[in-house]
Amino acid sequence: MNSLPKYSRLCGRKQIETLYHDGKRFAAWPLRVTWLPTESETQILVWAPKSLFKHAVDRNHLRRLMREAYRLHQDLLEDKHFMIAFNYMDAEKREFAFIEKAMCKALKRIHGE
Repeated sequence: MNSLPKYSRLCGRKQIETLYHDGKRFAAWPLRVTWLPTESETQILVWAPKSLFKHAVDRNHLRRLMREAYRLHQDLLEDKHFMIAFNYMDAEKREFAFIEKAMCKALKRIHGE
């Protein structure tokens, strides 16, 4: 299944607070990943900071690349369920191949733990 429907996006304030408070963290450059196992469907949050990218078009582009990389490789998580936040940390924009490689590394690490 290679789709990313609305219900797979993490958008509840309480859920986001729980994820950042109780979740485990690691870095897969240029992504900082925060994740927490959950009972319900896997949900993701992608984030690019305004402090590093002043123009909304740049933040939107990076979020689009991260979502696409996740969408293509979400099958690496198999049947396990998580809440995951992907935060872009690099001060410069990277090409899709670089982000995709980091996303694969992050998803494999989450699945392995």
